[in-house]
Amino acid sequence: MLSTEDKQAIQAAYSEFLAGRELKARYGQKLMVAAIARTLGAIERDANGERDSAATDGEHICVVEAGTGTGKTVAYLLAAIPLAKSHDKKLVISTATVALQEQIIHKDLPEVARHSGLEFDFSLAKGRGRYLCLSKLDQLLAELGSSGAGTSMGLYEDELPQVGETGVKLYREMAESLAGGRWDGDRDNWPDTIEVADWSRVTTDHRQCSGRRCPHVGNCSFFRARESLGKTDVIVANHDLLLADLALGGGAILPAPEETIYVLDEAHHLPDKALNHFSHHSRVGASTGWLDQANKNLGQMLGEIGDGAQIDRCGEELPALLASAKQSLEQLWPMLEETCEFEDERGNTVKHRFEGGVVPEGLMRMAETLRDDFDELETLFGKMLQAAQKLLEDPHSPVPAVDLERWYPVLGSWYSRAEANLQLWANYARPDAAGALPQARWVTLVDWGGSFDFEVCSSPILAGKTLEYSLWRRCYGAVLTSATLTALGRFDRFKMRAGTPDRAAYEVVPSPFDFSRATLQVPAAAVDAGDADRHTDAVIDSLPELLQGPGGALVLFSSRRQMETVYEALPGTWRNRVVMQGQRSRQQLLEIHRETVDGGGSSVLFGLASFAEGLDLPGDYCRHVVIAKLPFAVPDDPIEAALAEWVEARGGNPFMQITVPDAAVRLVQACGRLLRTERDEGTVTLLDRRVVTRRYGRAMLDSLPPFRRRIE
Repeated sequence: MLSTEDKQAIQAAYSEFLAGRELKARYGQKLMVAAIARTLGAIERDANGERDSAATDGEHICVVEAGTGTGKTVAYLLAAIPLAKSHDKKLVISTATVALQEQIIHKDLPEVARHSGLEFDFSLAKGRGRYLCLSKLDQLLAELGSSGAGTSMGLYEDELPQVGETGVKLYREMAESLAGGRWDGDRDNWPDTIEVADWSRVTTDHRQCSGRRCPHVGNCSFFRARESLGKTDVIVANHDLLLADLALGGGAILPAPEETIYVLDEAHHLPDKALNHFSHHSRVGASTGWLDQANKNLGQMLGEIGDGAQIDRCGEELPALLASAKQSLEQLWPMLEETCEFEDERGNTVKHRFEGGVVPEGLMRMAETLRDDFDELETLFGKMLQAAQKLLEDPHSPVPAVDLERWYPVLGSWYSRAEANLQLWANYARPDAAGALPQARWVTLVDWGGSFDFEVCSSPILAGKTLEYSLWRRCYGAVLTSATLTALGRFDRFKMRAGTPDRAAYEVVPSPFDFSRATLQVPAAAVDAGDADRHTDAVIDSLPELLQGPGGALVLFSSRRQMETVYEALPGTWRNRVVMQGQRSRQQLLEIHRETVDGGGSSVLFGLASFAEGLDLPGDYCRHVVIAKLPFAVPDDPIEAALAEWVEARGGNPFMQITVPDAAVRLVQACGRLLRTERDEGTVTLLDRRVVTRRYGRAMLDSLPPFRRRIE
């Protein structure tokens, strides 16, 4: 039960914040503060101050759907910060997007600290991949100094392009900026955009990093940032970093889950991001090339860091194993060519999914061989890494430290690739356990340097169980929030995908917006989008009349092909008003759109699914949202197809249980682009007649905010 002291602390902070900002309390915001306070404040603790798991069977988790304009960031900060401090726990706020992360760290937290009377400090947490590795930069500059521009740096990354003159200049500027104190090694603080390939050469991961043994650790940007986290009350992270920490056991980068209260904002993204983290994949051709390159570099490595003991003993066994794994992958290639079909009726390259997650017997036997090969490779690379670590710590090491520092990241990279292949092939080598959730398994044909490669993949079909065991059961407490957590008025879809407990607190709090200021219309010209050609023609005919007058509008399409067809078919003078996704970067498109509207003109944004979420165009920037088609997912995602297959095998209806709820969530997100402030008004137009003619249409309409409706 929420203690009197905690209740008073939260109420005082909320009142002081509102007074300091000269704001009025919002009803939905007050409900959200109360829901979070009830949940976190009622956590029962044992004698050691830890959550009593026997007494809290899911009740330590609060799931809140809060509509746009609720002020949910302020709500969870003012409720969770006092309780985290009272319970002596860290507060980790995790978001899905960089934009929200920056808003919280640069705007919301400073405002709460300034106006609430709460005393706390906060910091931003990032993974190693956002920071420069000084050791890699030094080695890179040394190699570039001896070989000049044009080197491929194949020793480290066999798939990266050559370093050109621009790259050489960039790396020298990095070194000079670091030495002069003008840059802190954080990628996000570099004044210009850094291409992925250029950055990949000078950053690292936990396998390649020698940690406290590195001679540069005293000046390491990552370790300086990490040390500050241990002293911080509130840590702002993102879902990818949180999931990476959990994959390492929890507590490796962020505080341990048992010592943490989490606030997961944009929580609707968490299940998909979790699937990405717990999936496995490997490219056959690229892995074959890596094994060959490793064998060629092995002799040089042993010549420079051979220790006459563990490294040399393992090194003697490697050539035969590297050759064996390479040979197995070469034998796999024709088997995949024969087994997999990669063209549909239109000639498009597609993924080949193994139905039911069941792979052919021959492929399973080959996977067993590859599993055994990579198991031995991982073991040997692991022993060599441990030996190199000991040598780095030994002040009397027989191996020069400079050579160890050069080869340690290479060994770490080899270990990571062996580990990734082991996990994949172990997954393919065994059938799914009876009664367990099946795995999705598929092969994708990918472009590889002008040729093609096979990418072999596997993934759980749901992340719920993984999140349940790695996060929900372990964490001290958690708050999950987003504007779209329910589907068709229920939390069932989110519970299935995220694995949140049945006994968690589930709340929906209202938005302060007056939705009667907007109209939802289905015009008479709207046709059934099931007839693709007729529907496209109807959209082309409808848009010029729908979007007359000045101001901004947003037209959302479900397929790039239809969007481009409509654009090309519009009259030339009207087409000049359109800025279409793909013509320029997202930021440039939005700048053009805003400048046109600011100048009193008319601008229409054409966009796909990524424009249906996270796009903030208040006021005149968006007076009309046109949704060309109900946003049903394109049925080519192998994980979703495997999930539908599993639901059907259990006697369910995949369309009604998965496809329709998913589309309903996306429809709510798309409609959410219209009203961004309490003063906004406008129109949402649906150009898909199925929303009124199909059985599921009524449920989808009823899941939308209470707009005025005009159904023709």
